[in-house]
Amino acid sequence: MILAAEDREDLEILSARLQDAAGKLKDFAWLPKQRRFACVVNRYRWEDTKGAKGSRVRAGLKFESVLDVKSQNIKLGAREAIVSLLAIKFTGAGGEDPSGTIELLFAGGGTFQLKVECIDATLSDLTTSWEARARPDHDGER
Repeated sequence: MILAAEDREDLEILSARLQDAAGKLKDFAWLPKQRRFACVVNRYRWEDTKGAKGSRVRAGLKFESVLDVKSQNIKLGAREAIVSLLAIKFTGAGGEDPSGTIELLFAGGGTFQLKVECIDATLSDLTTSWEARARPDHDGER
């Protein structure tokens, strides 16, 4: 599966596909010379309805046209730490200006804020899927 995002609505679809994706901080990278922010995560396949536990797949996510990246409540030195992505949000400059900030929101309150010229993101599944250990459970609901 490959999905691209070029506007707020597309980004909401990527956010839904990436809810509960887990990855090590060492697999997140800001490449300022390329103006790119990229990561590799284990994505929970919400679209997979087979089995009680569902499945996961290794997926790559990249954002182009990134001008700056800031983090909040993320221990960047803890490269082996695992973070769980909850959502991706966009706050635009408004009007005809496509620039804004893309926020990656993680469990525990951590965020990456990407200042972008425009929304230019791609999500690509990199491997075949495998059975998940458990289905993510939000607020004790199933």
